[in-house]
Amino acid sequence: MQANVQQFPPFREGPAHGHGEHGHHEHHEPNFWQKYIFSTDHKVIGIQYGLMSLSFMLFGFFLMLLMRWQIAHPGMPVPLLGPLLAKILGAPAAGGAISPDLYNSFGAMHGTIMIFLGVVPLSFAAFGNYVVPLMIGAPDMTFPRVNMASFHAFFLGGVVMFVSFFIPGGAAQAGWTSYSPLATTIPTDGQAFWLVGMVLLITSSLLGAVNFIATIIQLRAPGMTWMRLPFFVWAQFVTAFILLLAFPPLEAAGILQLMDNVAHTSFFLPTGLAVGGQLAHVSGGGSPLLWQHLFWFLGHPEVYVLILPAMGIVAEIITNNTRKPIWGYKSLVYSVLFVGFLSFIVWAHHMYMTGMGQKIATFFQATTMIISIPSVIILTCMFLSLWGGSIRINTPMLFALGFLPMFGIGGLTGLPLGLAAVDLYLHDTYYVIAHFHYVVAPGSIFALFAGVYFWFPKMTGRKMSEFWGRVHFWCSLVFMNLVFMPMFAQGIKGMLRRMSDGAVNYSAARVPNAIDTLPGTVMQLNDWIFWAAIGLGIAQIPFIINVFWSIKHGEKVKSDNPWEATTLDWQTPTPPPHGNFEHEPHVLRGPYEYSQPGHATDFTPQDEPAEGPVAPKIPAPAHH
Repeated sequence: MQANVQQFPPFREGPAHGHGEHGHHEHHEPNFWQKYIFSTDHKVIGIQYGLMSLSFMLFGFFLMLLMRWQIAHPGMPVPLLGPLLAKILGAPAAGGAISPDLYNSFGAMHGTIMIFLGVVPLSFAAFGNYVVPLMIGAPDMTFPRVNMASFHAFFLGGVVMFVSFFIPGGAAQAGWTSYSPLATTIPTDGQAFWLVGMVLLITSSLLGAVNFIATIIQLRAPGMTWMRLPFFVWAQFVTAFILLLAFPPLEAAGILQLMDNVAHTSFFLPTGLAVGGQLAHVSGGGSPLLWQHLFWFLGHPEVYVLILPAMGIVAEIITNNTRKPIWGYKSLVYSVLFVGFLSFIVWAHHMYMTGMGQKIATFFQATTMIISIPSVIILTCMFLSLWGGSIRINTPMLFALGFLPMFGIGGLTGLPLGLAAVDLYLHDTYYVIAHFHYVVAPGSIFALFAGVYFWFPKMTGRKMSEFWGRVHFWCSLVFMNLVFMPMFAQGIKGMLRRMSDGAVNYSAARVPNAIDTLPGTVMQLNDWIFWAAIGLGIAQIPFIINVFWSIKHGEKVKSDNPWEATTLDWQTPTPPPHGNFEHEPHVLRGPYEYSQPGHATDFTPQDEPAEGPVAPKIPAPAHH
């Protein structure tokens, strides 16, 4: 550890540091590769993560559009892109139409890309890397080279996932959950590529998690006590622990399933397995249920990996734009710690249909209901923070405010799924898709957009366009709801997920006069959802243009603290130099001292010296 600590650039405190240590680090200008590709600077790595994950999310969104076309118009050639798909992917896209196998590939890769290559690296790695060291007053992460290795493992995992589309047989087809024995019996190499990619992505997350935990514990500035940490840092801290404890079981399971695929072992393959009416040549003795347990032991904590950093971002933006301390800071901290603990004992509510006993099902029902309590407390604290605030409406605040009801819808609609009796009916219907996407899409992703708009001035020294930011928000809000809200109705009517024809055949197979036959109106919703998804895609164009245009032409910020915030990340030069701070900050107060009595300004930075109770220094000149 000591060797790594010595890599940090020194705080710039004058000539004393000028030649000895300083010269050792800055005697030559790093070239392009050293500065941007193999950088150990946490800010550069954060931006690398951000750009890569946003690119992957765009690709994952494109796969979703293709899937929605196939669901709305089964077997029809894809307009405009059909010939190109046929040329690139060959037989699975013959005639420009999407075959059932290709649909399965798109479904599996959409889920994997959006979660493991999109939201997780953007929320945890990108924002975490850039913001956390600045917020705690650190010069860098504890292990800068491990940080670089973490990004490169993530990048390689993404490359392996992307390449799998172009191998014979195409990408993985067993869903983003990769359930055995299906994942092992599909006669293509796509699943093996998926597993190798997952192992790399999990390795990346584990390296990042260790680094964040060490950094937050070891490198806080003097005076930065635990109860002076910004809520965003707490959210990242708990998320890192969740990753550290939940990911290793799936990494081990991924390696074992890979062995089932390539070395013909039977860790997850049962005795007597039949494939296509023929007994499979497997030694047997394995358990498909074991894979489900190992997957969901990661899979449910993973939901909190997606949402906790998002909650942290929203809390920072709300308290800044209400100009008052966040309501119930300690309640927020204890709630997020409680969520982190409970997230490990709720996973089997995904498995009620596996035949588990009533007693164990009751246990998981209880824990699922209990974990909703701290989530409600966090949401309530954020709503109450708005009460009596001098609210500034800007683009980051709009997205933060949009997050609150959208996450609320996602969370509340998840409660019925935690009850075994209700889950029997709703399991694997579009209701589940609607619930999960409300948490992740207008939930987490809205918060991430808010974070991009909020910290962009610190990263670049320029603000993004307010007008186009508002266009982006309102269009995204409308189309997000138009895409996902109808899915609740489809799910309650019994429409099943993962069907390449949009459940047309399933519906036709029912007895015509039966009460649960899918009516035409339910099937018609598929077409409406497709056009809403097109609208949602178009709504992202202003954001993409805004980002790249603003880097060069955006409004220059007039100070290092354009939002007039209190946390240490806004007390650095803009953009922050190598080493972050001109001198080592000393923290003297809590993170959210807004609108304090006796101050000339409505914000008091964490490192601002305390003023005397009588005749404060700052307000005195204001009377002249």
